[in-house]
Amino acid sequence: MPAPRRGSGDSVTGAFEGWFYNPDGSRSFLIGYYNRNSQQEIDIPIGPNNRIEPGGPDLGQPTHFLPGRQWGMFIVNTPKDFKPTDSFVWTLVANGQSTSIPLRVKSDYVMSPFAEIAVNNTPPVLRFDTAGKTTQGPVANIAAAAAAMTASVSAPMPLNVWASDDMKYTSGTNAPPSGSRTPVTVRWSKYRGPGAVTFDKARPELEKVPGSAAFNGKATVNAKFSEPGDYMLHITGNDYSGDGGGGFGCCWTTAVVKVSVKP
Repeated sequence: MPAPRRGSGDSVTGAFEGWFYNPDGSRSFLIGYYNRNSQQEIDIPIGPNNRIEPGGPDLGQPTHFLPGRQWGMFIVNTPKDFKPTDSFVWTLVANGQSTSIPLRVKSDYVMSPFAEIAVNNTPPVLRFDTAGKTTQGPVANIAAAAAAMTASVSAPMPLNVWASDDMKYTSGTNAPPSGSRTPVTVRWSKYRGPGAVTFDKARPELEKVPGSAAFNGKATVNAKFSEPGDYMLHITGNDYSGDGGGGFGCCWTTAVVKVSVKP
């Protein structure tokens, strides 16, 4: 039997969800992680203890790790000449324990995170301004942050998110799940940064707003930063499928927001 999870002191392991084709024919790895600690959030700076090689150590991975299994948190784009025999390796050292996972473009790992074929379910669409650009699918990438904001240590910063979704669900009848489950749920978390980040509601409820999609909602949270510096915040938007797409590899959306925090 596997050992029970510990509150703290255990390892963190990268999780290779698979890879997918982009519209331009390029390919991307979709990567999450498993923090085996049930209580301990861990910060691991980029460097010997948090590196992706070759080409790194920094290929856009998180430096802050939430407890438990976190699905498809970020992507790494592959070079055009990347072959099935090639690989990246993500190494993490946490609590004195080292783990490494390979990332490869073997055919067994190809996935379709932008559409679930059975009912053509698609991920929620997120935006952070009424006229801002939209993000859809698990495409969080620090080189292409969804938004850039400024804040100060002295006051909480409001974070707005608008979400829309087709309200489709992969089941025999395509009927939504029974009960009070909402069509879209969102969760904010720290991704990188020099200090602690606290949210008054890391998982806010979306209030319905007018829109053209089957579901349209908006939520506002307040983020507070313990010290000045450059931060990256991460948001995951899940549809009815839930965490990790409920095993189907679709349909959720991720984005990274950059925040410059002044004293």
